[in-house]
Amino acid sequence: MKTGFVGIVGRPNVGKSTLLNAILGEKIAITTDKPQTTRNTIRGIYTHYAGGQDEDDVQMIFIDTPGIHRPRNKLGEYMTDAAVGTFKEVDAIIFIVDEKLSRGPGDRYILDMIKEVDTPKILVINKIDKMGPEEYAEVYKEYDDTRIFEKIIGTSAIKGANVADVVKCAQGYMEEGPMYFPDDMITENPERFIVSEIIREKILMYLQEEVPHGVAVEIERYKEEEKITKIGAVIYCEKKSHKGIIIGKSGRKLKGIGKSAREEIEALIGAKVFLELWVKVKENWRDSDIALSNFGYKE
Repeated sequence: MKTGFVGIVGRPNVGKSTLLNAILGEKIAITTDKPQTTRNTIRGIYTHYAGGQDEDDVQMIFIDTPGIHRPRNKLGEYMTDAAVGTFKEVDAIIFIVDEKLSRGPGDRYILDMIKEVDTPKILVINKIDKMGPEEYAEVYKEYDDTRIFEKIIGTSAIKGANVADVVKCAQGYMEEGPMYFPDDMITENPERFIVSEIIREKILMYLQEEVPHGVAVEIERYKEEEKITKIGAVIYCEKKSHKGIIIGKSGRKLKGIGKSAREEIEALIGAKVFLELWVKVKENWRDSDIALSNFGYKE
């Protein structure tokens, strides 16, 4: 069996989590149109058994990393360190972009880091459904001229276009090795973590720019009973004014977040869910080592 690890890196909001979900055929990483949605490294396990003599059995562990950016607080430092830390630990790197290299400094910042490692690099130009042929050709040429990528592939991860090509390309860098996980396992992240991420996704979707990135979710109670799973979660925000925004008039916003999260959690675990949400203020938690550790962002 061919096995190995693949790191997925890129700027915030280029489609890293969307690509991972498309590869696995299931949603394990939350996705929104807001930058820095992903905060932790999320491992997706892809296992495929050969269908013919010319194929190999393969298990690849794809590591979805937080968007790399110049950090403004300790949470940002943790997220960037987590992403950069994958460079030398994987067998291949997928670098995702969605615009020309000359458009801004973000992609150049990442490019300068990954070119220093010997790991094979695959460039994925995502969101090709939003590009014309000329624009795609210009993006392709700029990155091809850097001469650091073994392969360049255009995709629309949200539509599943050319995702199989990315998987096949990454598989070419895997080597004979042990099977790390059972073949029916698609992530090593615990259910409680995925539940907290689903709640955070709904917060990001329901709230405007002034609040979302100052929010953390902590699961305080997770009890599986015969006919129902009871979950209690605390939503932490940084300001008292944000608490009011999250709750909304007559509690409507919080009820909407809870209903949307509960429905997705029920689909995930295949059981009825009773979900209780509370909102608490923890000022400046993104710059607190203790808070970051409590929320699982630091060891």
